[in-house]
Amino acid sequence: MEDPESEGAAPPPGLSSLLPPREFLRSRKGQLLLAESVLSFIIFICYIASLAASFMMAPLLEFLLALFLFFAYASKLNEKFKGVHWPLADFLRCVTAAIIYFAISIAAVSKYSDGASKAAGVFGFAATIVFAVDFYITFNDLVTFLKQGSSDSPEGRKAEDEDSDSDSD
Repeated sequence: MEDPESEGAAPPPGLSSLLPPREFLRSRKGQLLLAESVLSFIIFICYIASLAASFMMAPLLEFLLALFLFFAYASKLNEKFKGVHWPLADFLRCVTAAIIYFAISIAAVSKYSDGASKAAGVFGFAATIVFAVDFYITFNDLVTFLKQGSSDSPEGRKAEDEDSDSDSD
């Protein structure tokens, strides 16, 4: 009897089908989203264990949004749903997350004296840097995305047609 794995058969579906592809995990976007998810979860846990529990909602929402986008990009939902402007949504998420993490990290470090609040603040500053790097990279992608969209718009075509008409005169 031959081993089914030696025949090159696909592994049986199970939990491994929920894992993102290795190519995505090795990509810059995959690593940033994974880092954002992990940092947001750690910050959420720190705020739960601290006196600054009132700040726990922001990391929870950012964790869920980063996790959703991680699996959306990994399963290529951004290619299937063209009606959503994925780069713009991702850019807005990163900008707001960086600002919110910076603000609550300053408040947690300066106002509360327990160790969990200080740890949440330090991880929050690290998350601010990760989200800032992500929104810088996403901004460059967004500019490219918008330039492609403006050349496809009717106004862009009118301007090109007028330029070609004036050249022919």
